[in-house]
Amino acid sequence: QVQLVESGGGLVQAGGPLRLSCKASGRTFSPYASGWFRQAPGKEREFVAAISWSGITTRYADSVSGRFTISRDNDKNTVYLQMNSLKPEDTAVYYCAADPNLYDVARRPDYWGQGTQVTVFS
Repeated sequence: QVQLVESGGGLVQAGGPLRLSCKASGRTFSPYASGWFRQAPGKEREFVAAISWSGITTRYADSVSGRFTISRDNDKNTVYLQMNSLKPEDTAVYYCAADPNLYDVARRPDYWGQGTQVTVFS
Protein backbone atom coordinates (compact mmCIF):
# COMPACT_ATOMS: atom_id res chain seq x y z
CA GLN A 1 0.00 0.00 0.00
CA VAL A 2 1.09 3.54 -0.76
CA GLN A 3 -0.42 6.52 1.03
CA LEU A 4 -0.39 9.88 -0.72
CA VAL A 5 -0.85 13.31 0.81
CA GLU A 6 -1.07 16.44 -1.31
CA SER A 7 -0.23 19.97 -0.22
CA GLY A 8 0.35 23.37 -1.74
CA GLY A 9 -3.09 24.19 -3.04
CA GLY A 10 -4.63 27.59 -2.55
CA LEU A 11 -5.90 30.78 -4.13
CA VAL A 12 -3.82 32.36 -6.89
CA GLN A 13 -4.29 35.13 -9.39
CA ALA A 14 -4.43 34.27 -13.07
CA GLY A 15 -0.99 34.28 -14.62
CA GLY A 16 0.67 33.36 -11.37
CA PRO A 17 2.50 30.20 -10.28
CA LEU A 18 1.74 27.54 -7.71
CA ARG A 19 3.56 24.37 -6.75
CA LEU A 20 1.83 21.27 -5.49
CA SER A 21 3.56 18.54 -3.53
CA CYS A 22 2.63 14.92 -2.99
CA LYS A 23 4.28 13.03 -0.17
CA ALA A 24 4.20 9.24 -0.33
CA SER A 25 4.48 6.85 2.56
CA GLY A 26 4.07 3.14 3.04
CA ARG A 27 5.46 0.82 0.41
CA THR A 28 7.72 3.44 -1.13
CA PHE A 29 10.67 1.07 -1.55
CA SER A 30 9.02 -0.37 -4.65
CA PRO A 31 9.40 1.62 -7.87
CA TYR A 32 6.21 3.38 -8.87
CA ALA A 33 5.12 5.94 -11.39
CA SER A 34 3.31 9.04 -10.21
CA GLY A 35 0.71 11.30 -11.68
CA TRP A 36 -1.57 14.25 -11.16
CA PHE A 37 -5.23 14.48 -12.02
CA ARG A 38 -7.78 17.22 -11.47
CA GLN A 39 -11.52 17.53 -11.17
CA ALA A 40 -13.38 20.76 -11.70
CA PRO A 41 -16.93 21.27 -10.38
CA GLY A 42 -19.44 19.41 -12.51
CA LYS A 43 -16.75 17.74 -14.60
CA GLU A 44 -15.09 14.36 -14.64
CA ARG A 45 -11.66 13.80 -13.21
CA GLU A 46 -9.02 14.30 -15.90
CA PHE A 47 -5.39 13.41 -16.33
CA VAL A 48 -2.87 16.25 -15.95
CA ALA A 49 0.65 14.83 -15.84
CA ALA A 50 2.64 11.69 -15.12
CA ILE A 51 6.25 10.80 -14.40
CA SER A 52 8.17 7.56 -14.34
CA TRP A 53 9.99 6.31 -11.28
CA SER A 54 13.33 7.41 -12.74
CA GLY A 55 11.97 10.82 -13.64
CA ILE A 56 13.21 10.44 -17.19
CA THR A 57 9.80 10.00 -18.82
CA THR A 58 6.99 12.51 -18.40
CA ARG A 59 3.56 12.90 -19.95
CA TYR A 60 1.23 15.90 -20.01
CA ALA A 61 -2.30 16.69 -21.01
CA ASP A 62 -2.45 19.07 -23.96
CA SER A 63 -4.23 21.65 -21.82
CA VAL A 64 -1.26 22.04 -19.48
CA SER A 65 1.70 21.21 -21.71
CA GLY A 66 4.24 24.02 -21.65
CA ARG A 67 2.79 25.52 -18.46
CA PHE A 68 3.00 22.68 -15.92
CA THR A 69 6.05 20.62 -14.97
CA ILE A 70 6.01 17.37 -13.04
CA SER A 71 9.10 16.27 -11.15
CA ARG A 72 10.07 14.00 -8.28
CA ASP A 73 12.59 13.58 -5.50
CA ASN A 74 12.72 9.90 -4.61
CA ASP A 75 14.95 10.56 -1.59
CA LYS A 76 12.06 12.57 -0.15
CA ASN A 77 9.32 10.31 -1.54
CA THR A 78 7.78 13.44 -3.00
CA VAL A 79 6.36 14.37 -6.38
CA TYR A 80 5.83 17.97 -7.43
CA LEU A 81 3.63 19.78 -9.91
CA GLN A 82 4.92 23.22 -10.80
CA MET A 83 2.09 25.19 -12.36
CA ASN A 84 2.87 28.42 -14.19
CA SER A 85 0.73 30.86 -16.16
CA LEU A 86 -2.35 29.64 -14.35
CA LYS A 87 -5.76 30.26 -15.86
CA PRO A 88 -9.20 30.36 -14.23
CA GLU A 89 -10.01 27.12 -16.08
CA ASP A 90 -7.25 25.40 -14.09
CA THR A 91 -9.44 25.74 -11.01
CA ALA A 92 -10.05 22.25 -9.67
CA VAL A 93 -9.27 19.78 -6.95
CA TYR A 94 -5.88 18.28 -7.80
CA TYR A 95 -5.21 14.67 -6.95
CA CYS A 96 -1.93 12.84 -6.71
CA ALA A 97 -1.80 9.25 -7.97
CA ALA A 98 0.64 6.36 -8.00
CA ASP A 99 0.91 3.03 -9.77
CA PRO A 100 3.71 0.56 -10.53
CA ASN A 101 3.16 1.19 -14.23
CA LEU A 102 3.55 4.51 -16.07
CA TYR A 103 0.84 3.58 -18.57
CA ASP A 104 -1.64 2.79 -15.80
CA VAL A 105 -0.83 5.81 -13.64
CA ALA A 106 -2.19 8.05 -16.39
CA ARG A 107 -5.39 6.01 -16.76
CA ARG A 108 -6.35 3.86 -13.78
CA PRO A 109 -3.86 4.30 -10.95
CA ASP A 110 -3.95 2.01 -7.96
CA TYR A 111 -3.44 4.74 -5.36
CA TRP A 112 -4.96 8.18 -4.86
CA GLY A 113 -4.46 11.08 -2.53
CA GLN A 114 -7.29 13.03 -0.96
CA GLY A 115 -6.86 16.07 -3.16
CA THR A 116 -5.97 19.72 -2.73
CA GLN A 117 -8.02 22.66 -3.97
CA VAL A 118 -6.54 25.10 -6.48
CA THR A 119 -8.55 28.22 -7.26
CA VAL A 120 -7.41 30.66 -9.93
CA PHE A 121 -9.12 34.06 -10.00
CA SER A 122 -8.94 36.69 -12.71
